[in-house]
Amino acid sequence: MIRPQNIIRHDLIGLDVVVADSSNPFLVGLHGRVVDETRNMIHIMTGDGLKKVQKRSTAFMFRLPDDTSVLVDGSALETQPERRIVMRIKRRKGE
Repeated sequence: MIRPQNIIRHDLIGLDVVVADSSNPFLVGLHGRVVDETRNMIHIMTGDGLKKVQKRSTAFMFRLPDDTSVLVDGSALETQPERRIVMRIKRRKGE
């Protein structure tokens, strides 16, 4: 189950997100739903269409399925999504 303590190790696709802070001031306040993710970018579907936001130098506020909001520094997400999920599985198995 996705919780604030383990969000970095989970798939972000489908979560609602707001750009809380960014080195690009035009991105602050951008909100929508995460539809894809790459090593360096989060793809957000907004009311104005698809926006690609760089993870580095950006802080994201994700809303979890239980309506909890969690602030995440994008640099903590800067790896391939598949690798973050594998880290979670290895940690659970005690490897």
